[in-house]
Amino acid sequence: MNEQQYDHMLNIETTGYQYGFPKLAKYHRYEPTPYSGLEQLFESYELPPKAHFLDIGCGKGRVPIYIYHRFHIPVIGIEMDQKFFTEAEHNAEQYLKKVKKKQAPIQFLNIIAETYEIKKHDNVFFFFNPFSVHVFREFIKHVMDSITLYPRIVDIILYYPSPDYMDFLQQEQSIHCYLDIKLRHEKNENERIVVFRIPKQ
Repeated sequence: MNEQQYDHMLNIETTGYQYGFPKLAKYHRYEPTPYSGLEQLFESYELPPKAHFLDIGCGKGRVPIYIYHRFHIPVIGIEMDQKFFTEAEHNAEQYLKKVKKKQAPIQFLNIIAETYEIKKHDNVFFFFNPFSVHVFREFIKHVMDSITLYPRIVDIILYYPSPDYMDFLQQEQSIHCYLDIKLRHEKNENERIVVFRIPKQ
């Protein structure tokens, strides 16, 4: 299926790009994660037990809705832009109508990512280069602090990872590269998905 067909199947509208530049320079423009890339990810990657999935910089909600539809696990999308957040909530409502459910563990939060209080069950974090490496470092520090309090396996999924993100994670001794998936039909070496894992201490 192509992007529009996938959206139609889920009864959502997530194609298109950002309306303008973000209000904060350290945050990047929105671009939807291709469904084909998500399919390739899950050909090789298995979610950890009792997965709680967070999409950091979720835009219009495509990834959380896709993940919930496929795995029926709790999902959260964090989005700083009010307009995208409103569209994500609308998409969740439209999806639930399609599957004839009144509610599901699909949640969207209209906040700055680094202000999110990481919960003890949050264990999969998805990033498609939503912000600068400085913000990324701060967010990962919150993840590490949470693991210290509540030991568990945590996966960090980088879609089209920026070199800065990669360099930072590769320098962290407690984080190791778990999977490196080269996307089919792509030529740029950054056009891949890398899963880093923090094992339970």
